[in-house]
Amino acid sequence: MNLFEEIRIGDITLRNRFVMAPMTRSRSPEDIATEATALYYTQRATTGLIVSEGTPISREGQGYLFNPGIFTSKQIAGWKLVTDSVHSAGGKIFAQLWHVGRVSHTSIQVEGSAPVSASSKTAEGAVAFGYGEDGEPGFVATSKPKPLSTEEVGRVVQDFVKAAENAIEAGFDGVELHGANGYLFEQFINPKVNDRDDQYGAQSLENRLRFAFEVVDAVCARIGAGRVGIRISPYGQLMDMPLYDEIDQTYSALCAGLGERGIAYVHVMDQTNFFLRSESAVARDEALRALLRSCRKGLKDTALILAGDLTLERAQELVESGLIDLPAFGQPFIANPDLVVRLKNGWPLAVANKETYYGGGLEGYIDYPPYVAEA
Repeated sequence: MNLFEEIRIGDITLRNRFVMAPMTRSRSPEDIATEATALYYTQRATTGLIVSEGTPISREGQGYLFNPGIFTSKQIAGWKLVTDSVHSAGGKIFAQLWHVGRVSHTSIQVEGSAPVSASSKTAEGAVAFGYGEDGEPGFVATSKPKPLSTEEVGRVVQDFVKAAENAIEAGFDGVELHGANGYLFEQFINPKVNDRDDQYGAQSLENRLRFAFEVVDAVCARIGAGRVGIRISPYGQLMDMPLYDEIDQTYSALCAGLGERGIAYVHVMDQTNFFLRSESAVARDEALRALLRSCRKGLKDTALILAGDLTLERAQELVESGLIDLPAFGQPFIANPDLVVRLKNGWPLAVANKETYYGGGLEGYIDYPPYVAEA
């Protein structure tokens, strides 16, 4: 299979199989996408699909300052600048819808209220980006969360629906639900974090997956299953997510349910290195392949995307073996806006300045040039 040829996923035809993975860049001081945001994404529009940085679905769902949201009219207008520009360059872009749950701080929340979660447990060792005691922005330890009531869970489901509707109004081609990296979805899914005793509690697998499926079903009903994706990170331990014995069973059931719903794609973030740090590269690769086979088994016509330390050669092999449909690249896109063209022609890749990954101005954001081949 040629990674550089068209592919159709859900309702969308992509110019190639490459995906630009979502990356927080913290370049929106008013939490609104700007003209610089539009240029940043448009520079990278030669990839098949761009997934935007995480865009909070509500003030409650925000855990980091300076990230553009999708819940006010000004935010929708800001994102419309982005999508119009990306589409003018022939690109496709999905909005990643984000609710951090307990990974937040009272300084970010309305009237200093506690963050909400599936759980009453604090995300130990995790940090939000909020306001410190001196009133200055910076990293702060996450605050103790307030568990959502059963009725409030239903309200958050509708917050996702409204955000998806807003994303389509803003011109996005679809949405990716952020179900990875220890945020709200995982706070329901992980039985060692979920301490509820209602129908969303950890007493059964069905209960732990209920919130995820309710959000997927409601969003699909509003914008169509062919415009919906979800990102997951099995075995991830970010944001105080402990491992548990039922991980394989849990994600097999989740993928099977997603496949039955016919969504556009499932996007796996490879975090096997978190639980296999001491193992060999071969052992980690075998674990990842087993995970992908498990996910693939239930997906039917739903595409499978993989992100995490991929090379062109590894991406090609995984696609040809049938384990994935599309490879996603994150950090390489920062310094290589023309990454797909570079990979196609075997041109060298530029290296990004990590000190400019988050926050700041235009430096390290929109000033990386495309490759110029020697005459």
